[in-house]
Parts: sequence; structure tokens; C-alpha cells
Amino acid sequence: MDVFKRLLKLAKPHSGRFLMAMLCMLVVGTSTSALAFLVKPALDGIFLKKDAQMLIWIPLVVIFIYLAKGLCSYGQMVLMNYIGLRVVADLRGSLYRQIQKQSLSFFTRHPTGILMSRITNDAGTLQGAVSDAVTTMFKDTFTLIGLIFVIFYRDWKLAVIAILIFPLIIYPIAKFGKKMRSVATRTQITMGALTTLLHETISGTRIVKAFGMEEYENKRFSEENERFFKLNIKAVSINAAASPFMEFLGGIGIAAIILYGGFQVIKGGATPGTFFSFLTALIMLYEPVKRLTNMNNTIQQGIAGAQRVFSIIDMEPEIGDGPDAVALPKITRSIDIENVSFAYEETPVLKDIDLSIRAGEVVAFVGMSGGGKTTLVNLIPRFYDVTTGRIAIDGQDIRDVTVESLRGQIAMVTQQTILFNDTVRNNIAYGDIQRSEEEIVGAARAAHAHDFIMQLPQGYDTIIGEAGTKLSGGERQRISIARAILKDAPILILDEATSSLDTEAEIEVQKALDNLMAGRTTLIIAHRLSTIRNADRIIVLVNGRIVEEGNHEFLLAKRGEYYKLYCMQFTEDELHPLDMP
Repeated sequence: MDVFKRLLKLAKPHSGRFLMAMLCMLVVGTSTSALAFLVKPALDGIFLKKDAQMLIWIPLVVIFIYLAKGLCSYGQMVLMNYIGLRVVADLRGSLYRQIQKQSLSFFTRHPTGILMSRITNDAGTLQGAVSDAVTTMFKDTFTLIGLIFVIFYRDWKLAVIAILIFPLIIYPIAKFGKKMRSVATRTQITMGALTTLLHETISGTRIVKAFGMEEYENKRFSEENERFFKLNIKAVSINAAASPFMEFLGGIGIAAIILYGGFQVIKGGATPGTFFSFLTALIMLYEPVKRLTNMNNTIQQGIAGAQRVFSIIDMEPEIGDGPDAVALPKITRSIDIENVSFAYEETPVLKDIDLSIRAGEVVAFVGMSGGGKTTLVNLIPRFYDVTTGRIAIDGQDIRDVTVESLRGQIAMVTQQTILFNDTVRNNIAYGDIQRSEEEIVGAARAAHAHDFIMQLPQGYDTIIGEAGTKLSGGERQRISIARAILKDAPILILDEATSSLDTEAEIEVQKALDNLMAGRTTLIIAHRLSTIRNADRIIVLVNGRIVEEGNHEFLLAKRGEYYKLYCMQFTEDELHPLDMP
């Protein structure tokens, strides 16, 4: 019931349209009853009494009823589908906004395909529950009330016999509904797995082809697809079984009515018109009952989808603003990492980190993979929160400031360049698309990107493709650097910004990075130690702990962990003369 309440709350702003739709449904429902009611005067008046007046006005009334029914059917369908589509669109918006609020650990736990399925498939199942099912429920309820009135008005004894069959229907309806919800839940889970598989294999198609894994991936997809097919067939089977079962019960009721009603007509206790009016209403009565049965299955599918959607919406973001959060002023003194430890769930990653970074200082973090370099730097923009200890900027704990003001002071350039299927201009201005043409071009020039951009087919208006696939690696990286330059944030994070580039591209990108780093507090995560020779300080992490720090020359002379890393990358002949101990 909580799910229903929440859906009704979403539909509340559309109560005016809903009331109009209800009025239309009332007309449709009573029109059906009116047609059944007219059978008696038509049969007795026209065919038995041969009344000419009846022959004139009854066809006119029938035409009027069908006209009113048609217009109102159109009205209620448009209005209810508007409400259903609007509710689903609003729900998708809420779900997407909630997903955007989550921390990086949330995306680690929830694969992209599963989240895509929540937004598209699960939310989509709600439209049937909100519009089709609600329409059926109200329209057919009005029809049932009208038809029950007709059968009791025509012959209350026959009506009692007919109504006695209805309690037998309640149990199978509940049974069918329970099965449908279970199947719907499993179907949506499988759809999520299928979407995840599609996303992984399509986005990773180069690796699939490079390793000759097409058949393997085809097999994986076929297995999930077959599982999805079988669950859908099961859902169809449940729906298909419900309707014939209802018809069988209806047939029993109609057979009993014909037997008893026909006997009454033969005895003279009722006219043929009364009996056939009653029988028509009864036959019409079973149709809305069948639809209500199928509606229950639709509602169960919708509930299963809604529960999965609301399970994400109800998740409290792990990273958010505290109740007394304030805006963070521009950094002037330092970033202080004080006795910080961090663990992914139960796995410790960082242990007792103490570090102070002066404003304007260039600090590089090095170490073997898994040492905690990226994790440590990711704590500063609060992609994750520390497990113990604190991080402060100018003495203020970053958990006490707004996330927006904190991240507004930080620009990032990563190894995996994230660009969007949009124009070059919008990718550079990402974060503030209102920036002027002059500012955008200036940032591109500083990033050594302007020349190649002007050679593109539409220059700054060129669509660069998904993830920037129409550009080379170096070009993509320079667009990313231009974006960071335009943001003009006082803190800069460079995460392996040149490690995937060839020598020529690296030279161009390094020039752009030099422009970007000027006057900023810069944190560099690096594997290629040649790129950090000029850093003010180098921090060496091993197994989540700081084991060494100092500048390049000092650490080489120390012949410790940094020296080992350096020697792993360079032979003795390749070492710079100043690096020789």
C-alpha cells in the first residue's frame, strides 16, 4: 500500500485532469448499463407490442448513447495516459537526480546496465499501472455498478443467483496476482542483467574483437536472452490462464441463469424482454470483471517495478551537505590531511595518513598499483568520505562545507578522458555552458587545442562522437585540459593525465598542462616518473601508507622506494646525469 500512496502523491498535481477523466469514465460506464437497460423496451415494445413510437426513439437513444460513450472514451484515454506518462516522466527525473547524488561507491555496487534498466524498463512498467490499470479500475467499476443495478431492477432473484458466483472469483484473482508479481520482479532483474551485458560488450567492443571473444559474448547474451524469454512466456501464460478461467466461471453463471430464467418465461412469471435485458446485462457484467482480473496482473507488474525504482530513490546519498554546511572560501593556505584512514567496505586502503599541502604547491603521488594514490586524492573532492581522521582546507573540515562549493574549487584531468557526444564548444564549457566564445577559445588556445579544433569540419560546433571517438587520444586530452583551464579552479588534480599518450602527443599535452598548473595547488597521480621531476614534493605510498616524501633529487639520493620505482622504469643508461647517486 505504501507504493500506491507514493504513486497517488505523484499523481496529486494532476487531480483536475483526473476528475475530468473520472467524469468521462462515469459516462462510459453508465452508457454500457443504459444499452442493457434498453433491451427490454426494445424487445417488448417493438417486437412484441409492435409500438411505432418505440421504433423511432429507441434507435435515436442508442445513437446518442454511442456518441457520448465514444467521446468520453477518447477523453478518458487521453487524460489518463497524460497522467500516467507525466507521473512516469517525473519519477524517472527523480530517480535520475537521486542517482546523480550518490557517491562513487554507489556506482561500484550498481552496474551501469542495472541503473539504466531502473530508469527505462522498471519506471516504464508503472505507466500501465498508473494509466491503464487505474482507468480500467474506475471505468469498469462504474460499469459494474450500473449493470448490477439493471439486473437487480429487472429480476432480483435472478440477480442473487448470478452474484453468488462472484465470491468464487476472489481467490483465483489473488493467486494470479501473487504469481504475476513474482514473475515480474524476476523479469525486471533479468532485464537489468541483460542491459548491463549490452552496455559492457558494446562499449568494450574493441577488447571483445581483439581477444576473439565474439562467440563467448554471443553465448553469454543468448543465455540471458533465453532466461528473459522464458520469464516473459511465464508471464504471458499467467495472463492467458486468468481470462479463460473467468470465462468458465461466467459460463457457469450464465447457464444457471438461462435455466432458471427460461423456466420463469415459460411459466409466464417474466416477459422475454425482462429476461433478455437481464441476460444482456449479465453477459456485459462478466467482461468488466475479466478486465479487472487482468488489471490486477498489470498492477502487480507495476508494483514490482515501483518497488525497485523506489529502492533507489529512498537511498540516502553517502556524500552530502551537513545541516550546518557553509560555502568554502577560496583556498589561501593549505590542504591538511590529518590522521586519515579509509576502507572500501571492510578492506583497508589508507592508514594513518598525515600530510599538509601548501596553497600553490605541486605535489605528486607515486607508488605501485593498489598503493592508495588515487583513493587518497579522491578523498579531497569528497568522492568518498574518510573512515577516520579529517581533511581540512584552510583549517575547515571539508565535511562541514557544501559539496558544491568544495568541488567548485577543484578541476580534474584524468587518464580516462571523459567527453560527451556534443560539440567541442559544449565539452570545453562543461560546468558552465554560458561562458563566452572568447573565454572558450582562450582556454582552447592555452590547452594547445585551438589549431586542431579549427581543422575539424564545423570547428567548435563539431560533434565529437560518444566519448570523443572522432578525436585522437592527445586531442581528447587537450579538450579535457581546456575544460579544466576554463573552470579556473584553485585546486587541480591530474590523474595519470599523459600516461596513455604517445611521445608526440605527450609533448603537446605537457605544454597544455604547464599552462593549466600555473598558480594552482596541483596534485598529480603519476606512474611515469619522468613527468613529475619538477614537482615541489613527491609522496611515495606503499600499501596505503606514506613511506617517503621529498623532491626528486632527495628521494633518488635516499635510494629507497622511490629509487626502486625509478630504476624499474629507466635503465642505468637512460638515467639523467643529475639522477645518478
